[in-house]
Amino acid sequence: MRPISEAHVARPGLAVVEVAAPDDATAFAVQELFAARCAVATADRTVREPGEPGVRLRLFLDLRPHDDQDDAVSDGNRMDTDPAGT
Repeated sequence: MRPISEAHVARPGLAVVEVAAPDDATAFAVQELFAARCAVATADRTVREPGEPGVRLRLFLDLRPHDDQDDAVSDGNRMDTDPAGT
């Protein structure tokens, strides 16, 4: 996986989560759990790292309240792009 950019964690409320799972279905189920709770730039594929078990999935979370939302953490809205705008 590519290194995490400083822009992805530049402000309080932004986070990068890397999921390791045995298969795609499990990784995407974890992604859906996060998406139900906060704004998430979702991934559409997993990555297999040579020599490592299972698959990896990287999520970009935005826990900050937004102008068009009362509370990004509790309303479950998703973002279509990554929260750092990169």
